[in-house]
Amino acid sequence: MKHLVTGAAGFIGSNLVEGLLARGEQVVGVDCFTDYYARELKEKNLEKIIEADNFEFIEADLLELDLVDLLARVDYVYHQAAQAGVRASWGQSFDIYTDNNIRVTQQLLEAAKESEIKKFVYASSSSVYGDTDNLPMQETNRLQPVSPYGVSKLAAENLCYLYWKNFGVPTISLRYFTVFGERQRPDMAFHIFIKAILTGKQITIFGDGTQSRNFTYVGDVVQANILAAESDEKGTIFNVGGAGERVTLNRTINIMEEIIGKEAEKEYQAVAKGDVKHTEADETKIREKLGYKPKVGLQTGLEREIAWLRQIYL
Repeated sequence: MKHLVTGAAGFIGSNLVEGLLARGEQVVGVDCFTDYYARELKEKNLEKIIEADNFEFIEADLLELDLVDLLARVDYVYHQAAQAGVRASWGQSFDIYTDNNIRVTQQLLEAAKESEIKKFVYASSSSVYGDTDNLPMQETNRLQPVSPYGVSKLAAENLCYLYWKNFGVPTISLRYFTVFGERQRPDMAFHIFIKAILTGKQITIFGDGTQSRNFTYVGDVVQANILAAESDEKGTIFNVGGAGERVTLNRTINIMEEIIGKEAEKEYQAVAKGDVKHTEADETKIREKLGYKPKVGLQTGLEREIAWLRQIYL
């Protein structure tokens, strides 16, 4: 069997490629190295896997590839590629989100319609839920994203459903809840905070720090993708949350300080537009239907991410 991972040089994509290769799978990875963050960090994500005999890497923009030909060569598609970032998705930048999150997904699904792939796993986001006190968030909740990024992820998720409903494309959408761990993007809060504590810089917290999240270790996200691909489910949506309870941002920073052995200098600012107060995944559905069991809690996952960032910044 051959697996296609889009966004293969990214945070989750590179971890997924590595997980598939460890299982002895044949993997094709595609990435166009968008300028959202430094190319050198993405190349570092790939350095341990790029030479693997069972890995083929294609540097290209998916909108410029012959996707019908590409999908004819694979059995499973894991669509991780996307323009990330809630705060960057406003204004003129939204064109990038419509191209990289909506148009690319639609083009891949068009190609999938002509192929015989066994599963199309789409990386969605908890951002589709928006700001709600209806916790934990269930897949049946009303969806009201509060950022253009969330709107773009929901639009692509809806495309996956309609291509299954109308053309039988075997899609599954996975709504990720605040993923962290090794190779995390430099614009993400944990990466920013850990780097600042390690290097003695001040950290900026948007809001009062009482906002809370259900944090998901990247290895558990890899597990969820593989379980989804191997399942008989089609046209389905699943939450992907982490091990342990919802934790406030202030408590999370305290754990980072304890692991590093250093106190952070903090500055609190107004809440950023598009940020939600709380997220928490109801994982009943994915546990029952896919047998998903998150294994790595916040403390262990942070220890691993901090060890990885020490190598980069110290």
